[in-house]
Amino acid sequence: MSRARKRKFVKKIKKEIPWIEHVIDNYRDALDLNISGVELKFSRSSLCIYCRGARNLCGKSRCPIILKLRSYFKVKKLISGCEITGSSPPAIFIGRFGYPMVYAGPLIPPEIGDTRIYDYPEMWIGHEIDEIIDFRFKLVRGMFLVNVKKFENYGKLMSLTQEIALAETSVDTEAQFKREPGKTVYIDGYVQPMGPSAPIVRMEISNPKVDRRIEKLYYDYDLKAYEAIFELYRLGVPVSKIQRAFSAGLFGEKRLRRLVPTRWSITAIDSMVSRRIRDEVVKRSPIINEYRVYEFHDIGTKFVVLMIPEAWSYELIEAWYPGSAWNMSSRSIAIGGDWEDYGGRTKYAEIGGCYYAARLAVTEHLSKIGRQASVIVMRESYPEHILPLGVWVVREGVRNALKREPVKFSSFKEALEYLGTRLKIDLRHWIEISKILQRAIKQKKLKSYIKD
Repeated sequence: MSRARKRKFVKKIKKEIPWIEHVIDNYRDALDLNISGVELKFSRSSLCIYCRGARNLCGKSRCPIILKLRSYFKVKKLISGCEITGSSPPAIFIGRFGYPMVYAGPLIPPEIGDTRIYDYPEMWIGHEIDEIIDFRFKLVRGMFLVNVKKFENYGKLMSLTQEIALAETSVDTEAQFKREPGKTVYIDGYVQPMGPSAPIVRMEISNPKVDRRIEKLYYDYDLKAYEAIFELYRLGVPVSKIQRAFSAGLFGEKRLRRLVPTRWSITAIDSMVSRRIRDEVVKRSPIINEYRVYEFHDIGTKFVVLMIPEAWSYELIEAWYPGSAWNMSSRSIAIGGDWEDYGGRTKYAEIGGCYYAARLAVTEHLSKIGRQASVIVMRESYPEHILPLGVWVVREGVRNALKREPVKFSSFKEALEYLGTRLKIDLRHWIEISKILQRAIKQKKLKSYIKD
């Protein structure tokens, strides 16, 4: 009697692949960053050819191109030839174009000493835009091509780049480039600016002081990247350091380690940490018992945060004035946002990485005070904010707003009236955009059906 051949049943699931899924080992985080279905629009028009920095046709108070060039020429005076000696803050950069073959390498300023502030955004609040641009343009970018999935095969340049990422303090570095750095500078709305770049052919570093907290997890080849990231956060390691180490492929099970483009790493860490705090701490905490308004203004940007005494929901709305970094040529204010209810998100936020940066600041604060709330973060960016500086502006701006004493109200009406006095843009425009404000205004509460 012949044995019936068993057929293995395999359920096929068509799954959308988030842009970061292959380097995140937690499905819920990957789902949160699923970029599919998001329409991205770019404008190619420019007034620069008619203006040339003199006529202010874009509406900015100062020309961002001239501002960049001033910082660029400052650092160019310090670079001569194809060699550089300096102290990396420490800092590295992993590119994303051409993925999985990307350019990686160190960021090195042409000066020796304590340069940590050049790659430490947690310390930049209170500095002028000109200073921050100078910090970043001093960082000369060395580049070598590497496969993110096989980076361990790329020899000394890669291993020294990882050593820099492991460091706690500035690392004395000598580098030789294929050509003199200077033809290209990098500007990105998500990532901090940086200075001249060139292909790197040789690098030496001297006695880096390793951050033992990161080193311990680097040698744990069985720990998932997700757990390593949150352990470092719990130990008080600054988010910017965690982002750098994650980008350098220092975490995760050994066979699954990958380099992560710097731009992706920043948003991935903000998302992972904020989601875990939200789900494991904030949602399990009691709801606040009054309305609260927080405020902070710096670097040409104002943040106003409204907390409503309801279960967790969150929204970020940004308004860009004409002449500001993301609204150069328009004559009207550009406003937009995104939100999540109690269940969270399944698509990447249309407003981009700023959404997750602000969410991290909000969940941190609620966790610290042991409370839950529905939260709206409102950002007004004025013409003084003339250049994209990275999503750190949002994270640190909201953090600083929430460090201040809030103004408290017993009713939603009072909170809204006060809110209208703290924002330059008429409150009705915020209400038109805000899902949470519309819900709070229109939705009848259960208690309205209950008679006293």
